[in-house]
Amino acid sequence: MENQVEILLVEDNPYDAELTIRALRQNKLVNEIVHVTDGEEALDFLYAREKFKDRPKAQNPKLILLDLKLPKISGLEVLEKIKSDNQLKHIPVVMLTSSAQEKDIIESYSLGVNSYIVKPVAFEKFAQAVKDMGLYWLILNQGYSGNQGN
Repeated sequence: MENQVEILLVEDNPYDAELTIRALRQNKLVNEIVHVTDGEEALDFLYAREKFKDRPKAQNPKLILLDLKLPKISGLEVLEKIKSDNQLKHIPVVMLTSSAQEKDIIESYSLGVNSYIVKPVAFEKFAQAVKDMGLYWLILNQGYSGNQGN
């Protein structure tokens, strides 16, 4: 699938979004990234609604990077919706957040998050964490797209 979105980045902090995108592109891990800034926009993208209504609904991203604290709809609510939907639940979701609170980690895993990464403060460590995450989820991990017919 040409031009398939490889990553849906759900991040309301423009600085963190730029660092994430730059780290992924510098390491040539991804070609197509869609960046949205709140939980509602993330769901609009995934369900091909509103400004994304022309997006082929069957073309899901290979990976979702999801911030926890988002405007409109929280990251946990977005995660819960994704993991309860048969068409979306196979997409790996990585919580990429500044929260290291145990309750957030526990709740994320109980809702089905595939990985939980606390954003390092230092730029170099942040870039390395994004690179490592991208290598694993986009290159090494053998994912299931959910698009195979049975």
